[in-house]
Amino acid sequence: MSTSMCDTDESQLPDEHVYVVPSRAIKVPVDMSIWEKSEAYFEYLGFILALNKSIEGKPLNAECQQSAIVDNILKMLDNLDEWIKQIPPTEQPQRFGNKSFRIWQARLQEKGIEELKQALPEKLHRAIPEVVQYLYESFGNATRIDYGTGHEMAFLMFLCCLFKIRAFKENDKVAVAIKVFNRYLQLVRRLQIVYRMEPAGSHGAWSLDDYQFIPFVWGSSQLIGHPRIEPRHFVDQDVVEMYAKQYMFLGCIEFISKVKIGPFAEHSNQLWNVSAVSSWSKVNSGLIKMYKVEVLSKFPVIQHVLFGSLLPIKPAATCPTVRGACLNPPPPLPPR
Repeated sequence: MSTSMCDTDESQLPDEHVYVVPSRAIKVPVDMSIWEKSEAYFEYLGFILALNKSIEGKPLNAECQQSAIVDNILKMLDNLDEWIKQIPPTEQPQRFGNKSFRIWQARLQEKGIEELKQALPEKLHRAIPEVVQYLYESFGNATRIDYGTGHEMAFLMFLCCLFKIRAFKENDKVAVAIKVFNRYLQLVRRLQIVYRMEPAGSHGAWSLDDYQFIPFVWGSSQLIGHPRIEPRHFVDQDVVEMYAKQYMFLGCIEFISKVKIGPFAEHSNQLWNVSAVSSWSKVNSGLIKMYKVEVLSKFPVIQHVLFGSLLPIKPAATCPTVRGACLNPPPPLPPR
């Protein structure tokens, strides 16, 4: 089974493909081994790695092909952003968790299907009941009024599904990463600030970031081969101010510096350590390994993942590959 682009084989989905409403399948920690051998795991990881490679060395303002569907999804995200203006935060005593977010989330549940009908061609509308569930999960939890890497993962799975149903095509990869995903980041940052959302499952100063992970992965790929910016430079405020709008990684640093106070080395210790790595390619490969351990291997995150016909929980048939490399190679044999 190939998982080079979650997957971009033109003939992958037959016209009679049966879509389902996805549901949770990882109920207890022992189920994690099912997830780590599933088609969904390899499809998702292959998607992350393929887009990671596609934007290597490309800033956010790089010229790229941008299909009508990409434009439509960007318009949809603009609409969701507009709702924040229409649903101002309520006056309340507690510092975190503004209850107006629940109104925003309720509107998403009410209008999400219609938004996708506007964005996708009619021939793909029968996929919407499956795909929309990932969109619902992408912006935070309405009960706890929190947001974390699991919600980020839901949006990435939403994008992955749009490739699988052939809404996005192979040549949309760059635009999906540097246009659509970056627009999503702008939106969730506004949600986090306006509605004072709690970090979901944050490890405080010892995590990479309270809310996001993938923009650091893809953002480090963007910086590979940059003639001026090395990893040690991202703690330089002048460099961040100059390049934050061109590189996701530096945009993340800028946002952290705005919302946290005190020395960077104290409030973002893990990132401070990253600044000592010698090259962006090493940062990138290290962050991919970290993502697999800190997000994809964590039951508190994966228990919320939805599985359906596009991202199935069934076991992967063989070791999937991306550009010839096995995504989950077996451990080496012990020495004789």
